[in-house]
Amino acid sequence: MREGTTILSELFSRRLALLGESPALSLLTQSLHGIERECLRVTADGQLAHSDHPHALGAALTNPQITTDYSEALLEFITPAEADAVQTLDDLDRIHRFAYSKLANNDEFLWSPSMPGPLPEEEDIPIARYGNSNIGKLKHVYRKGLALRYGKTMQCIAGIHYNFSLAERIWPLLQKLDGDTGSVRDYQSTRYIALTRNFRRYSWLLMYLFGASPALDSSFLRGRPHQLQQLDADTLYLPYATSLRMSDLGYQNNAQAGLTPCYNDLASYTESLRQAVSTPYAPYAEVGTKQNGEWVQLNTNVLQIENEYYSNIRPKRVTYSGERPIQALIARGVQYVEVRCLDINPYLPLGIDLTEARFLDVFVLFCALQDSPLFEGGECRSCSDNFLKTVKEGRRPGLHLQRDGQTVELKAWATQLLQDFAPIAELLDRAHGGESFQQALVQQQAKIDDASLTPSAQVLAELQARGESFRDFAMRYSRAHAEDFKARPLSAEEQQFFEGLARQSLAEQAELESAEPGDFDTFVAAYQASILGISV
Repeated sequence: MREGTTILSELFSRRLALLGESPALSLLTQSLHGIERECLRVTADGQLAHSDHPHALGAALTNPQITTDYSEALLEFITPAEADAVQTLDDLDRIHRFAYSKLANNDEFLWSPSMPGPLPEEEDIPIARYGNSNIGKLKHVYRKGLALRYGKTMQCIAGIHYNFSLAERIWPLLQKLDGDTGSVRDYQSTRYIALTRNFRRYSWLLMYLFGASPALDSSFLRGRPHQLQQLDADTLYLPYATSLRMSDLGYQNNAQAGLTPCYNDLASYTESLRQAVSTPYAPYAEVGTKQNGEWVQLNTNVLQIENEYYSNIRPKRVTYSGERPIQALIARGVQYVEVRCLDINPYLPLGIDLTEARFLDVFVLFCALQDSPLFEGGECRSCSDNFLKTVKEGRRPGLHLQRDGQTVELKAWATQLLQDFAPIAELLDRAHGGESFQQALVQQQAKIDDASLTPSAQVLAELQARGESFRDFAMRYSRAHAEDFKARPLSAEEQQFFEGLARQSLAEQAELESAEPGDFDTFVAAYQASILGISV
């Protein structure tokens, strides 16, 4: 095989041809998109906000569009699922504008990059709080457990999650083409798991193209040993890094080191997570679940809950009230995928734009249609190695990755992949009209040809050219984005909609707290027991 080539199978071509015909072509316009954007609240001087989650934004526990993630200061904006990413980004924009209509009263800003700025001492970083209901307490204790296991500093990292699903009616068409005679639900799950395997194979490309965290504030490392270089007194970096956020500086620990679900089938994936949330881990057991009568973690297992496993993509299913993610997947199969490895682009007010979204659609659809052999031998490990190599030195000239046991130049492989993506971009442009998907490929190819066009390179170049620290750079863009949002206030109707969501969420939280059956210890015991009865 020549360096950089990919074999596109006959089955891939047949699937592509099918999607180009009626009725499948119109179904391509019905894929669903959703974005979850995290961002830290900071004060006017760039320090982490210590204020409570703003009451005017509603209850973090029950507001479907504005919540918090790990830290009390880490906002999370969640869009509804939309058929066109244009609408998804419009939804995200409105959430930001509403948030700023309330944050202005506190003189607070939304931090522009993924990596945090100057942080206080660990004990002074506030953990997200969700009120006095049992489910609210569970969410808080889970985050206390994360702080115990990974440190609170890690709870200040922000990212963008991109949720994507194909129209449900496409799967029976593809199933018939593939000659699969099982249930549609099982076929759909199998194809989403296959998509996930391919995503693991090629996700290094997303880090090269969209990684935007090559530098960080020196306070992030808390004096720990590291191999980063000093840019100035307050800034550390790696010269060819794309995403230090996704490197081993992020959510890593020894307990998860042996947990590597390789997505060969849904059953093995869910079973590996079930084992992890059921198996004690000795160092956590030594700490226990309570200290001085106060809960410090939900349990002493490898994972407290399934979502603690930090992966760059997750197969998912919308859960019912009180249902665990594993239960939903086993009962009803995979419904969509959540892409989790995307940095926030500090140059963009929303952290993401339509060009990136269009490319992600092409990328994920390629992963769904291309052949996806099961992981065997060391391929799962080589996928992880390629990813980690790219986040730390993806822009290094002549950098090589591993594919099929052989070395291949990153740029050659990336160029070939974009050539393989071209017919999918053409198909999506036919379905939607216009040329935005093909133009997205053109813009990414330019980054492959010239690494200085990548966000990570632009961040470093600007820091160096201006002699500016990471924290000053981030705050400058945070202020600029704030002015953009404040200059475009919502219409009265839009403002009323979000204020209505906030009021409703506060009422729902109050109702939960007033009608709570049983005590918290009993609630946690029942929650823990719910995983034990699951069979795969």
